[in-house]
Amino acid sequence: MSLNDPPATPAPSGGNAGLAWVVVLLLVVAGGAVAATATYYALQPSSTPGSIHLTDDLGRAVTVPYDPQRVAVLGPSIMDIMFRLGLRSHVVGVDCYAAVDGGLSADYSPDQVALWNLSSSMCVQVGPTFVPSMLAALGPQLVLAATIVSVSAVQEISSNLHVPVVMLQPPTLSGILVDDDLVGEIFGVGSPANALNAELSTELYDATNFTSSQLTLPTVLVTYSVDASGYWTFGPGTFGTSLIEVAGGASISASATTPYPELSASQVLLDNPQLIVYGTGFGLNESYYASGPDWSSLGAVVAGNVTGIDSNWLTEPDPTMILEGLPALQATFYPGVR
Repeated sequence: MSLNDPPATPAPSGGNAGLAWVVVLLLVVAGGAVAATATYYALQPSSTPGSIHLTDDLGRAVTVPYDPQRVAVLGPSIMDIMFRLGLRSHVVGVDCYAAVDGGLSADYSPDQVALWNLSSSMCVQVGPTFVPSMLAALGPQLVLAATIVSVSAVQEISSNLHVPVVMLQPPTLSGILVDDDLVGEIFGVGSPANALNAELSTELYDATNFTSSQLTLPTVLVTYSVDASGYWTFGPGTFGTSLIEVAGGASISASATTPYPELSASQVLLDNPQLIVYGTGFGLNESYYASGPDWSSLGAVVAGNVTGIDSNWLTEPDPTMILEGLPALQATFYPGVR
């Protein structure tokens, strides 16, 4: 589980560094950076044999080798795309945290580690500090990174290690399909990418069609972390808000002034959401969120309208978010109907 960098919050119970960084992960993509994905990417004719010129999700112009055989994937959301497109054999490195903070397991669930055949020997430490020597030792030809990787780390990889970096961090669910296409172009697997996007498009169409038929939408708080100050959630211009909207929820934080706000208990009490959805896994459960301020006083809690959903489905903008997270969230918003 990862997100993308604001100020750090205390580590959640269970020693989950990945989730501790959930709120350390987000301001890198805040504001104009994430809005750059509105233009998505552009592929231009190659000026040199075996290379592709493109613009990534953060608006950066990058030249990458065509079908690189050694790739470091720094972000579980990107690993999901690589696996689904049959590109696992190309992956030589993945993001990890310092061993004291959980290492590989801080950002990848046990199911992901098993399904994707990941090991600690593939680790590239990205938090709490980036360790460039771990990346250099793997000899990647390309780095695909989410904004869990800091701007300074991207500059170091590009300038000092001379490895191109493509940033993949879509701000909307439809942007996930764009990234699938981009990865398909880089590795020459356009047909699998088209097939995957056809499946995703069907799910998006069905969900959107159902949502558009609803006369009123339930007000909701979707939270992925909590501390003594409040509940961390999604604001405008983020994939999380896009997920909530497509699923048919009216997020109480949709008009927040920051992309990844922390709502105080008084704000949540005032907005009084009908439903609360919280992220689970990585040591998180309802007891963890119940430690938040005024939890037992929140209207949704009193009414028993509180549901846990796999944190990866809420925080990783990837095909699984659409295929698993979206229908699960919509079923939570509309139990027994969708």
